[in-house]
Amino acid sequence: MKLARISRGSLVETAIESLRHAIEQGHWAIGDRLPVEADLSESLGVSRNTVREAVRVLVHVGMLETRQGDGTYVRATKDAGETLRRIGRSELRDKLEVRIMLETEAARLAAGRRDARDLERMTRALDDRARAGDNIADRIHHDQAFHTALVAASHNPALTELYDYFAHAVAMTIEQTELDSELPEPSQEDHELLLAAIRRQDESKAEKMAKALLQPSLDALGSRMS
Repeated sequence: MKLARISRGSLVETAIESLRHAIEQGHWAIGDRLPVEADLSESLGVSRNTVREAVRVLVHVGMLETRQGDGTYVRATKDAGETLRRIGRSELRDKLEVRIMLETEAARLAAGRRDARDLERMTRALDDRARAGDNIADRIHHDQAFHTALVAASHNPALTELYDYFAHAVAMTIEQTELDSELPEPSQEDHELLLAAIRRQDESKAEKMAKALLQPSLDALGSRMS
């Protein structure tokens, strides 16, 4: 495979992006060994030191694995850090749609599986949110703590890990809806009604209330675009 030669910009950063792109596009599959350093250097048109640094970065983020005396192998086709950055750059509407998908299912599961400790965490987070008043930074912090506790109450480790991975984007959506006066921000009462449904183990109502928290903001964004 012939890599695109690097002609300008930060050589190491561009080499990283070139190798990352090649891996993501399937030029090398998981388990494949990369060409030797000299061949990569020639293909990219950069020094072997530049290639070496680029490979080190991709090893650090988990895309590549260096085996002593054997070579460098593809370990993953996605860079988790770059994926998070791409999510962060996505539109607010896209983030809200993903939040709705994750949180409505989490609320349904939490209603059926929550325990006393889960209820205590969610209640404490909402109490703190209420006490935050007009302090937006504190309110955002406690709002996120509530939703994180809700997802944890689903007792689904895969869903919890996925939500944790998406946590930065969640914080961004909370902040944007709080600061944008044209977007309806879910009220304290809306959150309390969701918690009440989870407390009484009403799975259908919990799912409905979780969606109701974010749907108005999503609808408002849709109106802007029409």
